[in-house]
Amino acid sequence: MELLLRLISQNRGQDMGIDSNLSNVRVLIHSSIRIESENGTVLYSDPYDLVDETHDADIVFITHGHYDHLSPNDYVRVAKPETVIVAPAVLESEVAALHAGDMVLLNAGDTVEVCGIKVKAVPAYNVQPERLQFHPKENKWLGYILTIDGDTYYIAGDTDQNKDNETISCDVALIPIGGTFTMDPIQAAAFINTIKPRFVVPTHYGTTVGNKEDVDVFEPLVDDSITVVRRMEWR
Repeated sequence: MELLLRLISQNRGQDMGIDSNLSNVRVLIHSSIRIESENGTVLYSDPYDLVDETHDADIVFITHGHYDHLSPNDYVRVAKPETVIVAPAVLESEVAALHAGDMVLLNAGDTVEVCGIKVKAVPAYNVQPERLQFHPKENKWLGYILTIDGDTYYIAGDTDQNKDNETISCDVALIPIGGTFTMDPIQAAAFINTIKPRFVVPTHYGTTVGNKEDVDVFEPLVDDSITVVRRMEWR
């Protein structure tokens, strides 16, 4: 039965244009995400601790202001003159200092289109008492729901499950599982089982926080109807 459910999930993904390996998605390290659309539009989210200088970013999304998410040195490695930065409005001065080709500043609930990709900004914040100080709601930091080639990708940012994100609907969820500053593997699995995407890609573990084995705790706790795709690129 488990195998049948996974095959159904994979076939459904193929029917909708998503391959079951999510070959268009890379987690370069930590929460540094690269996604490429069918027409070659390249977006990054929170580029950090990168090795290569690619200068191929059409869009760079910034979720919040911590050093491992807003890294000027790593922005330079992926940026080109016309790169557009999408970021929380509260980070206007920090983003302006990056000298992007253009910048789009958003608040939670805003919806825009950038380079042909529909973007919806959603809140990202902690609710667990032991980490309220790391990502408080009043900081107005963000996650993003992106519509790429007709499919929806939720880049959660640093967050816990909360009343603002537990009703999100998406095809692919990229969520932190490393604990300490975000959901741990058990909490992350509970969150995914609540929002029920077709695919989930674990992020934010095994480097600056958490360990590589977090995904081995996370995956068995995820409902069989949801495909866990490991895209972290270890060095």
